Amino acid sequence: MEIDNEELEIEPDYKIKLEEQELYASILAKGMYIGLLVLFITFIVYVSGAVDPCLPMGTLSQYWSMNVADYLQASGCPGGWGWIMMVGRGDLLNFIGIAILAGLTIVCYIAIVPVLIKKKDKIYVVIALLEVLVLCLAASGLISGGH
Repeated sequence: MEIDNEELEIEPDYKIKLEEQELYASILAKGMYIGLLVLFITFIVYVSGAVDPCLPMGTLSQYWSMNVADYLQASGCPGGWGWIMMVGRGDLLNFIGIAILAGLTIVCYIAIVPVLIKKKDKIYVVIALLEVLVLCLAASGLISGGH
């Protein structure tokens, strides 16, 4: 049986735009620009020396070859979410932008849940909420791999 190729052609301009995809993409785009702007500003603050760093810039190279455990012990810098308590230090300010960028997916999923509920897409509601739960659990540091 032969298939007529002309019957299978799809209109090249045909696009399905789903409300939740548009919302997700819109939040992701705006959040990405905000995160990048924060990274840029906090980097300028750091290199300008306007705020004291946890580690002076001139000493950074002595820490590059260390593993994380040795680095944290030698530097006195916090591990995990401990940076939040020292966020006023110049070299830790950029973590704000990183946290914004890393948290965007969670924000996007939370934002689309009401749209999915309105559309009665129960399975996608469950998937989105599970995604939020898994990402929050992973970010919390409560679960760690076998390192």
